[in-house]
Amino acid sequence: MNRLAGTARSTTNALTNREASSRQHSRALLTAAVTIGVGLAATPALAQETAGSDLGGIAPGIPEGSIATSLPGSIADPGGVRSRLHKSGIQFGLNYIGEVLGNPSGGIKQSTHYDGLLEAYVEVDMEKMIGWKGLSFFANGYWIHGSSITSANIGSLMPVSFIEALPATRLFEMYFDQKLLNDKVSIRFGQLAADAEFLLSEGAGAFINGTWGWPSITAEDLPNGGPAYPIATPGVRLGIYPTENTALLVALYNGDPAPPCAADDAQICNEHGLNFGIHGPPLLFVEGAYSYNKGPGQLPGTVKVGGWNHFGNFETLRAPTHIVDGDYGIYGIIDQMIYRLPGEGDPKGISVFGRVIGAPSNRNLVDLYWEAGMTFTGMVASRPDDILGIGYAYTGISDDEQARQRQEGETIISDYESVLEISYTAQIVPGWTIQPDFQYFWNPGGKVADPNDPNKPIPNAAVLGLRTTVNY
Repeated sequence: MNRLAGTARSTTNALTNREASSRQHSRALLTAAVTIGVGLAATPALAQETAGSDLGGIAPGIPEGSIATSLPGSIADPGGVRSRLHKSGIQFGLNYIGEVLGNPSGGIKQSTHYDGLLEAYVEVDMEKMIGWKGLSFFANGYWIHGSSITSANIGSLMPVSFIEALPATRLFEMYFDQKLLNDKVSIRFGQLAADAEFLLSEGAGAFINGTWGWPSITAEDLPNGGPAYPIATPGVRLGIYPTENTALLVALYNGDPAPPCAADDAQICNEHGLNFGIHGPPLLFVEGAYSYNKGPGQLPGTVKVGGWNHFGNFETLRAPTHIVDGDYGIYGIIDQMIYRLPGEGDPKGISVFGRVIGAPSNRNLVDLYWEAGMTFTGMVASRPDDILGIGYAYTGISDDEQARQRQEGETIISDYESVLEISYTAQIVPGWTIQPDFQYFWNPGGKVADPNDPNKPIPNAAVLGLRTTVNY
């Protein structure tokens, strides 16, 4: 059986049982979200006026970019709790993402899904709390609910949404961060996620598909997807910032986010993110970044180069009994503004971005990944914070995997998967956005057999979606 098809099918089966129990609750959540949204849309001006009179601007303890700045003070800072906690160095927040996604054509089947993610986080300035200079604490957790359109309908390697995961309530990151030498050095240790700091492109943040964050090559090649959403692992990260334009990040993680278990699924084996295992083979990440053209009126850009090395043992694809030491990958990233609108503040205009990533073919399902795209920010004068993004991503199945399939006499040989995404993020008020989205997949799963007709590959698929994001 084609390995990719087997992976897609097993993921679908694992999700099905949990998703069934959450569908009724998801419909209720969607109804509530729409009701709240209509109410907010009807009174944004009044809310802003009330917030201004109650708070005199942003109250201490309210995160930047929070919808609380557009709400009455009694809701933005209920009982003055946020202000009082802020005096002790504590800031907390809630973020919610809810989305409806459907594929009108292609894929394994056609239907509509709702999924949602509620994040709660807390940040603590330990200097304010206990007088320890430069030390801070951070922790966040998720309530993940709804159903996955990727596993049930599309079968793709690049997930339709970056919030898709098994329904669960789980801890994600929890760490201390110590800054030294006037903030030129940072040491972070605790429960860490590699996708929070590595392989990031600013332009890619305009999209919904999961591959723009933690790309399909790391998600497929690293054991259990590596230390990335929705599972972090114990680790330590060193950040060095010699100048305001340069940075070097080095991190060492537990290389497997879940222990072996009968379920053979990392999200089930580490169901609540509380398995703080440290006995797995380590995973090393190194990344250097250089930013330039930061001055007024200039076209800013950032270039990053990096790589990873996993110190575990890996089977070769053509000869599974042959074990090799370690696995690795290298990458380059660029973000570049090519047209800048006049005006002060954060630069707005047209930007391009790209990533290219490679890994050895003999031990990895994916050996080449690349993406490219453009973003348009503030192009409509009356909507300065809206973003239009257009991007294309390519996931290449390794030559050795294709050779293995031929050796085993498979009739469908995998070669690549790609996706085109067009997304528009509209800010309703600061802290609340609506995001219509379109995605088109070529060769879902990398070109694998359709469960409905094993003699044909899964058909190309179109996905339409609507997301709302509220940051409080």
